[in-house]
Amino acid sequence: MATNADSPLDLLWKEYSQAFRDFDDLTLARWMSQTLGQFEAKAWRLSHPLLGAYRLAAQLGHERQIWFKRLASAPAGYVDAGCCRAPLLPLLTRDVQETGLICQHCSDTAVPFEEIPEALQAELKTWAAQYGPVHAVAHWDDHQRKSSGDYDHAFENAAGEAERLLIQAGARLAPRLLEFYPAIVWEDQDECLEVRPEDVLL
Repeated sequence: MATNADSPLDLLWKEYSQAFRDFDDLTLARWMSQTLGQFEAKAWRLSHPLLGAYRLAAQLGHERQIWFKRLASAPAGYVDAGCCRAPLLPLLTRDVQETGLICQHCSDTAVPFEEIPEALQAELKTWAAQYGPVHAVAHWDDHQRKSSGDYDHAFENAAGEAERLLIQAGARLAPRLLEFYPAIVWEDQDECLEVRPEDVLL
């Protein structure tokens, strides 16, 4: 028996994306280009509503290969991402050491970790190494939970530490990346540890 794999949230985002599906290719290309201009020279939270709208448009643009058609020019500061040739708008996540910086158009690796400027690699590696074991608390098995003595307390501590590390990403690491990229997006939540964007205040 077939089941619907879409969660209520997925269905809601599909409803949101309909606004962009009604755009013709030229209108979509122009909207994305103009919005990229607004993003320039700033670090953006992944949860920001404008960025959420852009990501919906970008996913549709990727499906339609809008940037290959060259219907509109990206703002001058943007270079093509190696993964899909859309303008490079990278996302910094806790998995940066394994995945590099993620493309907001195709969700593939836009900048492999080893291609991030060397001046930042050590700092990002240290941050990711601190974040890894903190995030892992959310995925402890039964034995690890029992061994902790008080898993709820360990979980709360991990959530607090995740908030601190995400604030560090937004306040320090993302602005440093702006020295090398026209705009940067940073992950401002950790669903596994129940850390929401409103918990991560700069």
